[in-house]
Amino acid sequence: MRRGAIIRMTGLGIVIAILVTLVAVLIPWLPTSASEEMDRIEFVYWFATVICIAVFALVMAVLLYSVMAFRSPPEDESDGPPIHGNTNLEVAWTVVPAILVIAIGVISAFVMSKNGEAGPNPLNVKVFAQQFAWRFVYPDDNEVKSGELVLPVNRSAKFEMESADVIHSFWIPAMGQKQDLVPGIKTRIIVTPTRTGVFSLVCTELCGVGHATMRATVRVVSQEDFVAWVKERSDGGGGGGVSGDKAAALFADAGCGGCHAFTPAGTTGEIGPNLDDLVAAAQKAGQDPADYVREAIVDPGKVIAPGYQDGVMPPSYGETLSPAEIDSLVAYLTGAK
Repeated sequence: MRRGAIIRMTGLGIVIAILVTLVAVLIPWLPTSASEEMDRIEFVYWFATVICIAVFALVMAVLLYSVMAFRSPPEDESDGPPIHGNTNLEVAWTVVPAILVIAIGVISAFVMSKNGEAGPNPLNVKVFAQQFAWRFVYPDDNEVKSGELVLPVNRSAKFEMESADVIHSFWIPAMGQKQDLVPGIKTRIIVTPTRTGVFSLVCTELCGVGHATMRATVRVVSQEDFVAWVKERSDGGGGGGVSGDKAAALFADAGCGGCHAFTPAGTTGEIGPNLDDLVAAAQKAGQDPADYVREAIVDPGKVIAPGYQDGVMPPSYGETLSPAEIDSLVAYLTGAK
């Protein structure tokens, strides 16, 4: 009888394990990995998942067998027989889960340690976050600035991150690593891309009304293409400031299009005022258009457009943008040549 019970429970456990495994394997729960760190994170994920499936199958097999084999006959309301317990079973279900939890903890600690190693010659990137835009600076590559994150493949990137206002969170889903950016604290994270392509960077910390628009493009290229990109940005004034044709790129890099509609830039944001009629708005306010726009950039809380609330546009652009960049934005927004 005992052997038959064990065989039936084993059969139930195998069926349950197969069904749960099919659900776990056939549904693409995770994005296709694009970094060494994501590969390690996936290993921990599946290591823990396999353990969970095995434990779930065992528990469900015992539960279902017990319900079928030991259910009371109809209309039997008597108490069941007193059972003292089984010491061996109690030791087993204490020791085995403890070993499994320790194994998951050890593997996770190893992966976290490896994911924190930048290796030799990492690419240093400074990440600045503010409502509701990302900005990247390459301190070892002529201080190039960009609103697009460009990385060379198969080279570790070491990110040093700061927030200008509230808590944001840096996450590239295909690359696994995630890290909060906290005002007043510099946080760090390592990512080593393993394949070229275009990916998305998203903020995963609710940071205000424009949180859903706080995204950036991540482009992974060959080392040769990365060097060429740095040279192009440097020659175009990307390291110190922008002017002329680069004003549109600065508008995008600063994240202005996420909140504002502006026809020349092709943006349709509705969080902030429409920027197409700034000259008319300045004239209505009795101000020089250039002064009006400059004040709106560096001190956005001084005059609030009707229908919009204070505190949404970050007041830090006067610090994060150079005077040349602000002048370029002013000229771009006012249509000055």
